[in-house]
Amino acid sequence: MASLRGAVVLLVAARALAAQGLGGPTPLPGSTRDAGLAGAGVALLGDAGALFANPAGIATIRRLSVEASYERYQGGADFGAGAVAVRVGPVTWGAGAVALGQPAGGATGPATVLGVSGLVARFGLLAVGASLKYAQETLGGTTTSTAAGDVGAAIALFDIFALGVSSQNVGGTFLARCTRAGFTMNFVDPQGTARLLTTIEGQWVAGLNSVLVVGAEGGIVAGGIGLVARVGARGQAASTTAQAITLGAGVELGRLHLDYAYDGYAAPDAPRHRVGLRWSP
Repeated sequence: MASLRGAVVLLVAARALAAQGLGGPTPLPGSTRDAGLAGAGVALLGDAGALFANPAGIATIRRLSVEASYERYQGGADFGAGAVAVRVGPVTWGAGAVALGQPAGGATGPATVLGVSGLVARFGLLAVGASLKYAQETLGGTTTSTAAGDVGAAIALFDIFALGVSSQNVGGTFLARCTRAGFTMNFVDPQGTARLLTTIEGQWVAGLNSVLVVGAEGGIVAGGIGLVARVGARGQAASTTAQAITLGAGVELGRLHLDYAYDGYAAPDAPRHRVGLRWSP
């Protein structure tokens, strides 16, 4: 029975991974920071992992940004994500990949991989970008693949306010079309000691109800060293075992950020713990 539950959980995870790239009824974030904010990432700009939610999100990096995430699912399957972004003048290029591997011990289960590459141009406060992605899923010895594209835009008003919108999986087959729009607001200067940020996002996945996602991040950072806490709340577009509230935390070490996210799931699934790092020199 346990192995059956594990197979069901992995199948649901793989479909979620493939559907929005990464998503499904609730988009599965490629970034650990986004995961702690319940997946509200369309207006979180400035990290390489922003590429997964909005191709225009990488426009505000300084020069280089690298990000990685890791999570282990019930049944022994591993989830991993990584992204890199490089800025040269007003143009930024980014690439990333996510993968959900087979469960441990040779058990039958899905394997899903997705790769994405995008280019963004910035014109003052406005950034526009597009990306191409390729997804492949293997289940029961059968492999299915598809290509699709994302387009997005962002407006960044210094470090205070950011607006983001993206349309994902344009032209894909088994990738569900998803439109996302939201904004992020810093209530204090993020270059100071205190940190307080909120983000609100609407998500519209084809064939499902719309979802509202709200997240908040706050903490204390002095001399580049500090701690932040995150909380997110999301609606549900379809039947799922995911809980409405997510939690997260981060350790700030100058340009290096160590992140953790907790996402609660009811049986037969199990709570998920994700760790990640972001680096922007």
